[in-house]
Amino acid sequence: MRKYHTIKVIKQKKNKSDQNNKSSQNKIAFLGRRTVRCLTFITLSTVMLTFIACSKKSPSIDSSEPTPTVKLNEDTTPISKSSFKLNTVVSITLYDSQDESIIDEAFQLCDYYENLLSRTKKESEIYQLNEKAHNSYTVSDDTKELLTKGIHYSQLSNGAFDLTLEPLTSLWNFGSSEERLPSQDEIKEALTHIGYQYLTLDGNTITFEKDGMGIDLGAIAKGYIADKMKEFLISKGVNSAIINLGGNILCVGEKPDGSAFKVGIQKPFKDRNETIAVVEIRDLSVVSSGIYERFFTVDGKNYHHILNPATGYPYENDLTSVTIISKESVDGDALSTTCFALGLEKGMKLIESMPDTYAVFITSDYELHYTKGFKENIKIVE
Repeated sequence: MRKYHTIKVIKQKKNKSDQNNKSSQNKIAFLGRRTVRCLTFITLSTVMLTFIACSKKSPSIDSSEPTPTVKLNEDTTPISKSSFKLNTVVSITLYDSQDESIIDEAFQLCDYYENLLSRTKKESEIYQLNEKAHNSYTVSDDTKELLTKGIHYSQLSNGAFDLTLEPLTSLWNFGSSEERLPSQDEIKEALTHIGYQYLTLDGNTITFEKDGMGIDLGAIAKGYIADKMKEFLISKGVNSAIINLGGNILCVGEKPDGSAFKVGIQKPFKDRNETIAVVEIRDLSVVSSGIYERFFTVDGKNYHHILNPATGYPYENDLTSVTIISKESVDGDALSTTCFALGLEKGMKLIESMPDTYAVFITSDYELHYTKGFKENIKIVE
């Protein structure tokens, strides 16, 4: 392994204020459906709001990524609650409201979407779709919306990002107790069932043109859910908040005093409280994808969870992580995986072709590569 460059690490201060974790009895009318299992992400640190997603859904929706961290100013008095969802601790912090029931309802909304999009929850639409394989299946408008996004990014990347990766992700089972190094024959067989071009979406009806295909929305679902939670908070009159979903941090507006939120990007392979860069964010999403949260080692070789649909094995391109800053978290989620798959040169070129979207790529030598316009539009805190 290469030696790390010397980089100044910014440590987070502990937030000693206790959080009120009383659960509210308020319910969202359309959410009183099934309980959920989950995406696999990671934790709320007592030191700060931390999002380092760690395992792709046991993988339920699968999308664990390295995480940015949010630093709270000492003069704020937000209310914050956390709940174990998506196989991790999900947290929401409100800066301009003391109504805990809003947070409880947002958690229920998270449950609702997980119930639709999990690839392992038997009652979910994605699970049912995958079970029907070559048959057509009609999905809800919400699921259709996310599938449309997944198809878009599959096409944009020419398959480097592929939402039909489920035959492979199920084989490797990263983040679960059953993760293992598959045999070459198993991988070869799984590859015959992968290919977004063999999937058609007509209205709300999706059809697989090959037997054995399956959908895995793990690389995009967390961002979609975060965006929906943000929409809900705004509908309740919240204009200053932080939503933490594993490797996804989504800011609602700015702090009540007009200052920006400070979001730290984790230093690869280091403690989650160590950041390699800190940026100031207003009303934007920060999403990271990397190789150091979900991986295992066999015969001295690390195998991470970002799989190449062309080879069936993890990508090897000298990148350790990609962080995307964008308006919508669903785009940041998809782009972080897409750009990692494309590699440094092509990934940077893609981001630089998109308006109001910025990225920082970290290579294995710990060098940070910022896309054009990043430093002019995103303040980096020294």
